Amino acid sequence: MSLSAGYENLVNLHYSRLFQFALSLTQNESDAADLTQQTFLVWANKNHQLQDRSKAKTWLFTTLHLDFLTTRRRLVRFQPVALDDVHEELPTQPDLPDRPIDAHLVLEALGQLDELFRAPVALFYLEDHSYKDIAEILGVPIGTVKSRLSRGIAQLQQLLAANPGSPAEESGGHD
Repeated sequence: MSLSAGYENLVNLHYSRLFQFALSLTQNESDAADLTQQTFLVWANKNHQLQDRSKAKTWLFTTLHLDFLTTRRRLVRFQPVALDDVHEELPTQPDLPDRPIDAHLVLEALGQLDELFRAPVALFYLEDHSYKDIAEILGVPIGTVKSRLSRGIAQLQQLLAANPGSPAEESGGHD
């Protein structure tokens, strides 16, 4: 029996039961189908690790369940939130000066930020990543991203204000 025929046979034997199990876990047909397909994808990539082929069914159900738990943990940790619900929590955008800020000065000040704040500020303002993306990249909760962005922007404003010749200092008004 060829490798692809063996794979097709395995899918034919177990797809229906795996889908039903996934459906009982997810309570959603689309999510159950995705989870079942993901399980067979993992099988396609890792089946060579299973030495006893008689345990394939158990392996498939275990993999499906573990993938379900991982997905649920991720959803609980990073729950989608409507923008209107967290509008007050979003960092405020400071008023921009009347004249352009020298990009070199801003990048220099960014390089002086505390390391904890530098990555979120750079990812948000220079790379246009969302809070969710930044949280995933840095491996921290979205609330931590928001906090670090807020503190990082405050620190950046202080650095720009303290830098001679920066727009923040020049607009400070020396009468």
